[in-house]
Amino acid sequence: MKFLLPVMLLLCVLPGDAQFQVRDSSLFDPHVSISYGYAAPGGNLADRFGNNGSLGLGFHIKAKSNWVYGVQGIYIFGNRVHEPGLLQNLYTVNGEILDNQGQITKMFIQERGYCITMNGGRLFNFIGPNPNSGLLILGGIGFMQHKIRLEHQETKVRQLEGDYIKGYDRLTNGICFYQFVGYSLMSSNKLVNFFAGFESYQGLTQSRRGYNFDTMKQDNNKRRDVLVGMRAGWVLHLYERTPDKYYFN
Repeated sequence: MKFLLPVMLLLCVLPGDAQFQVRDSSLFDPHVSISYGYAAPGGNLADRFGNNGSLGLGFHIKAKSNWVYGVQGIYIFGNRVHEPGLLQNLYTVNGEILDNQGQITKMFIQERGYCITMNGGRLFNFIGPNPNSGLLILGGIGFMQHKIRLEHQETKVRQLEGDYIKGYDRLTNGICFYQFVGYSLMSSNKLVNFFAGFESYQGLTQSRRGYNFDTMKQDNNKRRDVLVGMRAGWVLHLYERTPDKYYFN
């Protein structure tokens, strides 16, 4: 029992001190974010894909001056693909694709891709419960890639295996630019930490396959691929409480 009272006092004091700092001072705050986004395509990307979802993982640092910098990656996935001429050389007169045994195969055609960006910006404490919350504006530059995923799980199609798949998947990548405007909350009681807002990607991309087997044409066109949507996520903070000590929140 003689050890119980000091432990209880310690548990009470630590959260109170952390709450005081979050509420009353701007912190040096490294943090990790996990997010989900939903976006509509624009530019040349809208000719190939429909709306998509994405999962994001980021690491950023907020300085005491409220300047923010870091890196973010998102994994893009979607089920709406409308690429003219895709697989046209594999369809029978009945509009079917046959496997290696001559049986009808079921194809799953999907969008896959990712974007990785280095970001920088600032947190403006116009609205919020403490100096570590408010309007967040970010901009960045990075790399965008997308392709068509062709899957036939139950059977084998010789023309879509190994290196042959490269003649159909429309692999495309290039430099991209990123913008985000939203709200970031670091709650004073440490229970709720999130961000949400609008984001946009603009990619200057090009096909990396060069020749498409189905259309029997070269694809050397320069593309302008755009994604515009919303993103929201949960944030894990590592805020400074005393010199050289950090606490997960």
